[in-house]
Amino acid sequence: MQAIASHERVAIDLGDRSYDIVIGAGLLDKPEAFEGLPQASDAVIVTNEAVGPLYAQRLTTTLQTRYRHVHTVTLPDGEAYKTLSTLNSIFDALLSQGVDRRTTLFALGGGVVGDMTGFAAACYMRGVPYVQVPTTLLAQVDSSVGGKTAVNHPLGKNMIGVFNQPVRVVADLSTLESLPQRELIAGLAEVIKYGPIADEAFLDWIEAHIHDLLGRDVNALAYAIKRSCEIKADVVGQDERESGLRAILNFGHTFGHAIEAGLGYGRWLHGEAVGCGMVMAADLSASLGTLSPQAAQRLRNLVQRAGLPVVGPTLGTPRYLELMRLDKKAHAGEIRFVLLDGLGSAVVRPASDELVAAVVEANTA
Repeated sequence: MQAIASHERVAIDLGDRSYDIVIGAGLLDKPEAFEGLPQASDAVIVTNEAVGPLYAQRLTTTLQTRYRHVHTVTLPDGEAYKTLSTLNSIFDALLSQGVDRRTTLFALGGGVVGDMTGFAAACYMRGVPYVQVPTTLLAQVDSSVGGKTAVNHPLGKNMIGVFNQPVRVVADLSTLESLPQRELIAGLAEVIKYGPIADEAFLDWIEAHIHDLLGRDVNALAYAIKRSCEIKADVVGQDERESGLRAILNFGHTFGHAIEAGLGYGRWLHGEAVGCGMVMAADLSASLGTLSPQAAQRLRNLVQRAGLPVVGPTLGTPRYLELMRLDKKAHAGEIRFVLLDGLGSAVVRPASDELVAAVVEANTA
């Protein structure tokens, strides 16, 4: 991956909780990317067994220019460890190191690390600041931005958590060099979703540059990350706590979360489940008459070109329905879906069990 000459900033406008997303190559080594953070004597890097050996020392060296002590907490790697038990291990480490509320946490890793660090920061001593330092494409375009933090429960994904905004997001494009191709592809699902829900022109661009993205062209990745963050920033700025508009960011997630929970967390990557879930949601939109069959097929083709699954696992239709009723958008047992009113426009609405069952049966094997 070639380096880019400068970095970009995208602002999240949330009043006194506003912050910047800084995007560029080599940011882990640049103290200026971390300037202006809250004053603190200690920093704690929360990472995992896969990312820590690659990047923790680089971040430590940079943070030592502004913090008296820099500690590291290393978690096991994988969605299967996004649990209350692992969350408690962060508290164990913070307490054993004796850090106080004038401490900043740094989430160095993918979405699992980011979610758990943000959740821990909200709870430790009733709240300490934290910085997202995402190292996966999925985290850089989605999970690190917007303040949604949570852990999984065996009965549902992200069901235990809190909204807690970071004080900054530092997305170093260079960290994508070490990302396994399967995880890069999974991250593309969260890039693709922004087109159909909010910006058809961006969908056009993704279609034209999918091979560049898969080939890790740094300029294509930089633009994709920046545009994804701009769209998410606009949505989060209007609806921080998902009372309405922000729910559109969950396009494909109702089906996708059912796949993840039904298979067992970690069997499919989150982005793989979301990619397949977008195909199902587009098919459901077409069945309701709000999206043309041609547009639904166009999205299916793009998801497939990205290397993502377009056919879901056979869990049994009743099991899909059972799991989707646990979705946070469900009301009084009624499943609500993010559906498309044409490409570039999304809405949350219910659909009958019969129609959903037909979509599941047509898109699983």
